[in-house]
Parts: sequence; structure tokens; C-alpha cells
Amino acid sequence: MNDAPLVQSVEKYIKRLGHYVPFQFITIPDVKTTKAMTEQRQKETEGGAIINALDSRDYVILLDERGKEFTSREFAAYIDKRTLSLAGNLVFVIGGPYGFSQEVYDRANDKISLSRMTLTHEMVRLFFVEQLYRAMTILRGEPYHHD
Repeated sequence: MNDAPLVQSVEKYIKRLGHYVPFQFITIPDVKTTKAMTEQRQKETEGGAIINALDSRDYVILLDERGKEFTSREFAAYIDKRTLSLAGNLVFVIGGPYGFSQEVYDRANDKISLSRMTLTHEMVRLFFVEQLYRAMTILRGEPYHHD
């Protein structure tokens, strides 16, 4: 992320999340592209890196525009339900500029959508960590969220 105000906002919510759950961002290095590299090949290369970063016990949720959409309260309930019976980590994955490879789709346990619109990776990070923080406050009955 190169936009300083966005970085600061993301870091603010990550810090807040630390009061509720262990949380970390793991960033897969950008794929070095060439003119000869197809979109499909880029997805496959990124997909391999994503798969390699996962543990077999992880519950993998793709942030995908074709995934299920939630209200903030529905998302909080979704998180609560998933964490109750989880043996590994709850892992949310943001895809590359061309989306996910088939291998990543096959490994995923679920797909959710922040919006059907296409958003930048930077904005998705901010929107997602804010919604995750909001979900934690909803689950704790704290006054951050207003209906």
C-alpha cells in the first residue's frame, strides 16, 4: 500500500482488532509480470503463493464480488458461527487484479462480497478491517455500530 492515509486507517483498525482477536495481514509478494505473461498465468502464480501460505486446517474465505453479501449484523453472526467450531484459523483472502485461480477457488470454504463493484486492493483492506472491527463490537454489544 502506497497511500499513507489509507495505511494509517488500516493500521488503526488492526490495532483496535487486537483487543478482540489475534489478527494479522499476510501479504503475498506481487507477481513479477512480463508482456508475455497472460492474465491466466498471473492468476495461477498468485494462486500458488496463496495456497502455499495456507494451513490445511484454515477455513478460507475469499473476498470475491460474486460471494454472499451481508449487512454488518449478518457479517458479525457469520463470524461468530465460523469461529465457534474452528480448528484452525479463519483466513480471508483478497485476490489479485485478475481475481483468483481455479486452485484457490477449489481450496476456499466460502466466498463473501463487500460489494458487487470492483474495488482497489487498498480500499478492500480498509473496508474489510473496519467491518471486521465492527463485527467484533457488535458481538460484544458495544456501541460502535448503529442500526
